[in-house]
Amino acid sequence: MEIDLRQIETSYELHRILKEKLCFPNFYGMNWDAFWDAITGLVELPSKIVFVGWERMREILPEDSEICKNLFEEYNKRYGIPFNNYCEIVYS
Repeated sequence: MEIDLRQIETSYELHRILKEKLCFPNFYGMNWDAFWDAITGLVELPSKIVFVGWERMREILPEDSEICKNLFEEYNKRYGIPFNNYCEIVYS
């Protein structure tokens, strides 16, 4: 799966595209706590996500990009290999 971040300008836009691409439910709270809840209990992540425009987003939203990356790393640590749910993340 590819998620294009090149047009992202705000945290809200980032959460909106994550919600859309990862098929989060309508009640998704558009914040990082809700993101964690969604990826660990509401949806099944694809085996691979390619973030296009990651470096640009890091410049515009450094805190959000760091949190996002950390949450995916934590997800893979807890739920990845032991449960065959590993999600490869490519930041391009």
